[in-house]
Parts: sequence; structure tokens; C-alpha cells
Amino acid sequence: MSEPRLFIITGAMAAGKSTVAQAVAEALPKAVHLRGDVFRRMIVSGAAVMGPVLDDEAQAQLKLRHDLACDAVRRYHAAGFSVVYQDILIGPYLVAVAEQLADLDPRVVVLAPDAATLARRDRERHKTGYSAAFPAEILAEALSRETPRIGLWIDSSAMDVGEVVSRILAD
Repeated sequence: MSEPRLFIITGAMAAGKSTVAQAVAEALPKAVHLRGDVFRRMIVSGAAVMGPVLDDEAQAQLKLRHDLACDAVRRYHAAGFSVVYQDILIGPYLVAVAEQLADLDPRVVVLAPDAATLARRDRERHKTGYSAAFPAEILAEALSRETPRIGLWIDSSAMDVGEVVSRILAD
């Protein structure tokens, strides 16, 4: 049996994180797709607004979400599962999570399609996150400007899921 692996997949909303993470997990013999957003959705009342500007409470809840996800990553990994952890991790948040899980030798993957592709994909899915007040360019630019170039960066604008997964697993 092979050693469990850890993939951290990030990108802006509508970058294809969930779809790609699910496909990567399905390609592995014993794997978990850990969706970081599940920890935000568990909050029944008092959830902070997650948007382009985060107040102190939003930052504290985001840190809690990342810490809970990292704890879950460790538990699944220790049980012999490869983990594909997917979340929006931009700038220092990606660095902090990668450092927190560094002993598990994470494979960081940043999905970075262009803003037009993000906006189109957002319009085509059942849940939408972008609006006139929060256009796709905001997250695309933050990802590009604030996130260190760690791991594998993929401009998936013109790629299908299979091509992206092949690229991730080949590296």
C-alpha cells in the first residue's frame, strides 16, 4: 500500500476547486475530499460575512475554519487516507496552512483561471458568489498579487477537468 498523500487545492471562487479536488480524490486508491467551506457552513448563527474585506471577526472565523480543516486533514492522513483539501486560501492564508501541514509534505495546487473565466463559470453554476459589488476580478487580482508562488500554479482557463487532474497527478 502506498503512503497517503496530501494535496492542497486553492483558487478563487469558480476556479474549479471542488470539481478538480473531487476528481483527484477519485483517482487515488484511498482518499478523502475535504471541503474547507463545510466548517463555515456548520455555523448556525453568528457567522461573519466573508467578502473582499474581512473584519476582525471574519478573520478569526476564517482562522478557526482553517485550523479545523488542518485537524481533519491530520486525522484522515493518520488513518491512511490521502487527503485532497480544497478551500479558498489566498495570500498569507495559503502560506499559514501550508506551513501548518508542512510535515505531511503537501502538494500545493493553485488553480488560477483568468477573471473572465471565473465570471463565466460562476454564472453557469447553481451557486453564485460574484456580483456587481464583488466582481471576479477582485479575487483573481488578490490571488495573483498577494499569494506567493508556492506549489503548482495552473491557468485552467482553457483546460477541462481531466487535463487539470492529469497535470496535478503527473507532477
